[in-house]
Amino acid sequence: MSAKVQLVDVGPEDAGQRLDNFLMRHLRKAPKTLIYRIIRKGEVRVNKGRARANTRIEAGDVVRIPPVTVPDKVVVNESDIPDIQLKRIEESILFEDKDLMVINKPSGFAVHGGGGINWGVIEILRVLRPLAKRLELVHRIDRDTSGCLLIAKKASVLKHLHAQMRADQFDKRYLAIVMGSWPKNSQKVDLPLRKDHLPDGGWQVKVAQDGKEAISFFKVEQHLKGADLVSVKLKTGRTHQIRIHALAKGCALMGDDKYGSREVNKKYRPLGMKRLALHAQFLGFTHPVTEERMLFEAPLWPDFKKIIQALSIA
Repeated sequence: MSAKVQLVDVGPEDAGQRLDNFLMRHLRKAPKTLIYRIIRKGEVRVNKGRARANTRIEAGDVVRIPPVTVPDKVVVNESDIPDIQLKRIEESILFEDKDLMVINKPSGFAVHGGGGINWGVIEILRVLRPLAKRLELVHRIDRDTSGCLLIAKKASVLKHLHAQMRADQFDKRYLAIVMGSWPKNSQKVDLPLRKDHLPDGGWQVKVAQDGKEAISFFKVEQHLKGADLVSVKLKTGRTHQIRIHALAKGCALMGDDKYGSREVNKKYRPLGMKRLALHAQFLGFTHPVTEERMLFEAPLWPDFKKIIQALSIA
């Protein structure tokens, strides 16, 4: 990893990209926590000025990247990743062409390495597709969340898809199981969210008036025993947005040990739901090259199907 300061000129292919995503490509072996730390401390500069993780860089910008030392344990070699994980991600690909791919991410897979995780989906895909030199995540979903995940194979494709996201042209719909009964007349949840860093180095998200705009639309699809199956359409894509908006309505997501009740969640593990009951079911966007409008549906994984069947009301 870098032993001296790097001054990197931003080319047209990276214009419009977030600073954190830009750094993750240049510091591929660095943990995510390290990247956010050097940004937060002001060690990363854009045109000699401090910048935030969500700063959009432009062609002609100069990014200062400080010397970075990464522990050997985060280095990913092809032989390090178990064949079963490589096979599982390969089998989860829903669509692939020369420009992009969509996968039905299994729960339990982080989208990228860092924070004590040696590799995630993007590192696995780079092993599976060694000739695709610019494989990058277009967006992220939580480690415990399953479902649609979009990956770009070219910088120009990534830039175009990020522009669509900023213009609210993505169609992102989820399925979730919430505890209790979803309140009537609460389809739209418009509550700002703030991400707070904790003294122990962790973080949590909560509703706060000084937070970022966050809008979700919930619809009850099926009443279950002690729970509801809901679909959720996102207008914004904040960290843990669905989980916190559901919690704010008194209906924590099943399997959410961070914000919900661990004791309650234990009851559902024997029924097959041992993780967060959240699935990115649909993803829609315009193909950057063909200009075709595309909509993908990620089939439910067996554990999600099993818990719905177990709790169905006859």
